[in-house]
Amino acid sequence: MYDTSCGASPHARIAGRPACGYTSAVRLSAAELRDRSVEARDLLARCVLCGHRCEADRRAGRLGRCECGSTARVAAALLHPGEEPALGPHAGAVFFSGCNLRCVYCQNWQISQAGKGEEVTAEMLAGRMLRLRDEGAANIDLVSPTPWVPHLLEALAIAADRGLDLPVVYNTGGYDSPEALSLVDGAVDVYLPDMRHSDGSVAARLSGAADYPRVNRAAVLEMYRQVGDVEFNDAGQAVRGLIIRLLVLPHGLAGVCESLSWMAEHLSLATWFSLMAQYRPEHRASEYPELSGMVSEGGYRELTGFAEALGFENFYVQSPDSREALRPDFDRPDPFGRRS
Repeated sequence: MYDTSCGASPHARIAGRPACGYTSAVRLSAAELRDRSVEARDLLARCVLCGHRCEADRRAGRLGRCECGSTARVAAALLHPGEEPALGPHAGAVFFSGCNLRCVYCQNWQISQAGKGEEVTAEMLAGRMLRLRDEGAANIDLVSPTPWVPHLLEALAIAADRGLDLPVVYNTGGYDSPEALSLVDGAVDVYLPDMRHSDGSVAARLSGAADYPRVNRAAVLEMYRQVGDVEFNDAGQAVRGLIIRLLVLPHGLAGVCESLSWMAEHLSLATWFSLMAQYRPEHRASEYPELSGMVSEGGYRELTGFAEALGFENFYVQSPDSREALRPDFDRPDPFGRRS
């Protein structure tokens, strides 16, 4: 168990893990990435990139269930400390606009559901990735990438031609289709999926996806098949593997115990995950009485104890301080900057 409280330095705690001999993040060649991007754009004619499988003709500009069309939208590209120390201290975060989930408690609602962001070409997106590399990013962290798989593959091809040599992180809500994950196999080094809900009725009410548990678990299994357990370099940074995010919601609404039990049975006790205490009522959470409160420290400690009892050792914990420190405001030039 590794503390990710604000101001902590967990890197020193994991730096003793052996380096994996990793040399290049983009394992597919630029030509292969371009071929994948063409294949992915063909899918946009009847989009099935996420679990909704809405088959909207996004290539013609029609909006899918995610409210995303034919041109990628980016809300921010910046160095970010990240919630997981293995991805820092400076993740090169690219925050895409739009999302295939409609979580009523989303802390990124300004960009996931309110449409904030600007349209970008693949050339522009590649430029942002390379700028982040030049600014000292440890990786390229693609946040909410699922609707934009064709666009990010094209951008990665351009960036690879120009020497991009950082691990690529696929930071997703976890409602990804097999087709989407097949397309990014070999382009992604670190998968960072959420496991939001274990109960379909709760997922339907709070995230707009009744089949989320089934789709999510199938996606996580495929991610694990592709990249396996986390491998670290000699600086303690993750360069390959699966890290799961479990956001703790009030009143057990996330079903964290159920997710942990499933992980223990279907993945590995060596699986890394982040047990996130940063929940606070955001967006439309005030309309749902069960979401109006905070997670108690006692309830959070019970979950960490449950994880340890199952045999997990490789997980990150947060302090309640993270609720404010990791709260973004995308109306600001620096969404995570100090507030007055």
